[in-house]
Amino acid sequence: GPRVDAPDKAVEGFLRGAGVARDALQMRDDKKGQVYVAVIETPGRAADGIVAEVLEAVVRGFPWPKSMRWGDGNLRWVRPLQSILCILSDETGHRVVDLTIDGIVAGNTTRGHRFMAPDVFSVTRFDDYAAKLKRAHVVLSAQDRADTIWADATNRAFALGLEVVEDAALLAEVAGLVEWPVVLMGRIGDDFLGLPPEVLQTSMREHQKFFSVRDAKSARITHFVTVANRETADAGATILGGNEKVLAARLSDAKFFWENDLRVATSERGMEVWVDKLRDVTFHNKLGTVADRVARVAALAREIAPLVGADPDQSELAAKLAKADLASEMVYEFPELQGLMGRYYIEAAGHPADVAAVAQEHYAPLGPSDEVPTAPLSVAVALAEKLDILAGFWTINEKPTGSKDPYGLRRAALGILRQVTAEGYHISLLLLIKEAVLRAIRSQLVVMARNVESSEARKKDTLSETFSKMGDKEVLLSRALGVAVDTTVPSLEEMRLNLEEYESQNLLTFIHDRLKVYLRDKNIRHDVIDACIAMPNNDDLTLLVKRAEALAAFLKTEDGANLLQGFKRANNILSQAEAADGVEYSYGADVKFAETDEERALFAALDAADARIAPAMEAEDFGAAMAAMAALRGPIDAFFEAVQVNADSTVVRRNRLNLLSRIRTVCLGVADLTRIEG
Repeated sequence: GPRVDAPDKAVEGFLRGAGVARDALQMRDDKKGQVYVAVIETPGRAADGIVAEVLEAVVRGFPWPKSMRWGDGNLRWVRPLQSILCILSDETGHRVVDLTIDGIVAGNTTRGHRFMAPDVFSVTRFDDYAAKLKRAHVVLSAQDRADTIWADATNRAFALGLEVVEDAALLAEVAGLVEWPVVLMGRIGDDFLGLPPEVLQTSMREHQKFFSVRDAKSARITHFVTVANRETADAGATILGGNEKVLAARLSDAKFFWENDLRVATSERGMEVWVDKLRDVTFHNKLGTVADRVARVAALAREIAPLVGADPDQSELAAKLAKADLASEMVYEFPELQGLMGRYYIEAAGHPADVAAVAQEHYAPLGPSDEVPTAPLSVAVALAEKLDILAGFWTINEKPTGSKDPYGLRRAALGILRQVTAEGYHISLLLLIKEAVLRAIRSQLVVMARNVESSEARKKDTLSETFSKMGDKEVLLSRALGVAVDTTVPSLEEMRLNLEEYESQNLLTFIHDRLKVYLRDKNIRHDVIDACIAMPNNDDLTLLVKRAEALAAFLKTEDGANLLQGFKRANNILSQAEAADGVEYSYGADVKFAETDEERALFAALDAADARIAPAMEAEDFGAAMAAMAALRGPIDAFFEAVQVNADSTVVRRNRLNLLSRIRTVCLGVADLTRIEG
């Protein structure tokens, strides 16, 4: 506990935590002085009682997402409990634990499969339990069930020259739905084979929990695998027949959606029909409709296109069509197919394949293992889409807090990082952020104008009163729309620039924080990244990552670690002298005032390093720049060993301090080493 002279509140907190009275405390000597010690003795108990107590607490307190009550009891469980099997084993043997929960008395009996082995049987230990369950047609291990399902399914498919489409999530789900897996394979009706394979797979997975089976040669999905929970006399024929009927009904719906959507996509107006419908779909009540968002992304994609080698007109067109499928019937039924269906529909409408591909690829990457787009059109729209979502929610103050990130802003920032650095694009991210922020602000203007036009405020001529309650940013935005507001505010241009600058810098800092997390997974320390972020052009992510990787590798070498110490020593001496003298020693070092060979050698080394570092930095060859810096390690070490900086001669002292300034300038030209810890 605390020291004996600690404040009473600290002692009282310790007493509450330990659950003892003050007079029960002992005082003992410790390295921090005399401290209070609470000695708590808990007598041993029979294991049976502890097990019964713990298990009842677990059963009654288990946090099921959905639970139910049954009969007259108050116990809630995911399903009505029928029995409890609770056996304790020790060196004396096996015995039933005395445990009763909500009228259910624990015993040593259980049952197997409800239909194939419904009789009660007793068990003595866990191994006996697992073995007897299996004889009673229940496979206890979920992993064993999954392995059985996958082995049987792939074997059946292989026998027909087919292959099962891998789906780990579905396999885990189905393994949890059956006790005694029996794999059955059926055929998809010929009427549905023309559906896109993704539609077939999604419909079967979501509605029926079926695995898709495809022809390896044509890649068409022609069969399905379902898993029954029992063996039957007809080898599952009745079960399979019923499943095929239900599947036909499901796929009939999918076929209807597909054909209807194709008619719209290939009509005279084509995709414009769906684009128009997006005007009626709200994206966010402060950022407007999905159509508003599409317009922002399209304009931003046009700006980004030249930076990534894409055609501006095609980028704008692709962005306008990329989310049109959100208004289609198929995506309404299967939201997880958004983008993919857009690709099919845009191609069907007669647009080029690379424009159609954007609909699917601009969402990527959705996770850390997803690949990033590489086609220039897709890159332009993907970056625009992620910048827009970041800027939009940033400007309405919907930022991530703690573990909460409902709009996926961290994922969007990471997507930008991966996208830019994967292809090595040199982009001034801050300029694009400012453009995205400005467009997000304009959208807020439009939304507020719409709200005002539809409100009673306009009818009652109380616009000034309405806007005066909105705050400075909203007043600015309203004035930008040309709505008269009787409120004294700074100049419109001043407020607009300040707002854009603040939000943009704030958002860039957020992306830099994501970069730290991203590079930490590559074993690059946060202080190394900070040292690189402090340098000019820190919004060029490719440049920033290359610099951080080179600096991290350099500091892991002996020369790098020692040079860092030499730099810190020089910087500390120089900073102290500048503070004491009230001047800046930043120029004027001259070799003619050098008194020792070590000084002259350092002058020569710095000249040589300057000559190598400047062209290396120009060429973004940070490895070469770090190697040139490493050559300074020996001369700097020798200088500090042989030379006293604060010499008696004022001229010599000033010259040596200016020489230290050259060390600082050369080293800081590569990275801000003052931010490196240690």
